[in-house]
Amino acid sequence: MKRKLLFVSVLALLLLGAAGTAAYFSAEARAENFITSGRVTIALREWADEAREQPYEDVTGVMPGAEVTKIAVVENTGSAPAWVRVKLTRRVTGADGAALGAEAVGIELGSRGWVDGQDGYYYYDRVLAPGETTEPVLTAVMFAAAMDNSYQGAKASVDVQAFAVQTANNGASAREAAGWPEA
Repeated sequence: MKRKLLFVSVLALLLLGAAGTAAYFSAEARAENFITSGRVTIALREWADEAREQPYEDVTGVMPGAEVTKIAVVENTGSAPAWVRVKLTRRVTGADGAALGAEAVGIELGSRGWVDGQDGYYYYDRVLAPGETTEPVLTAVMFAAAMDNSYQGAKASVDVQAFAVQTANNGASAREAAGWPEA
């Protein structure tokens, strides 16, 4: 009987030991990590003075041979570096609403930082970091001294459109970059 009791006791210990080894230590952890993409956003700024204190506003009463200061720059207001390009469009509309020759309106381009792409755009030749502003792309609008009476009461405009794309993994220069928004 002692043998049976010993046998049952050993068997019970083995079963308890086996049950104890079947227990598992476990734990669970969860991590949430977010990856946020950068933002490519720009602002076009136009100034009526070299000090860039007076915003550009419409000018009236301009006579042939006059020059009007119009300084246009692009500011990177996003969080990612950007390539920048601009399109400058000259238009002249007569007092009767008919289109007149835009060649009577000249533009003075900025002298640093911009390259004529020969495709209708001017490209900024360096990366525009967040918070930075380009050199002026446009500094003045000139009216030909030879403008005749057909230009009396006419409205002239030099429209500036600015575009930006990311620099990361997107070409070695603005001219080589892809993904430009359509004009």
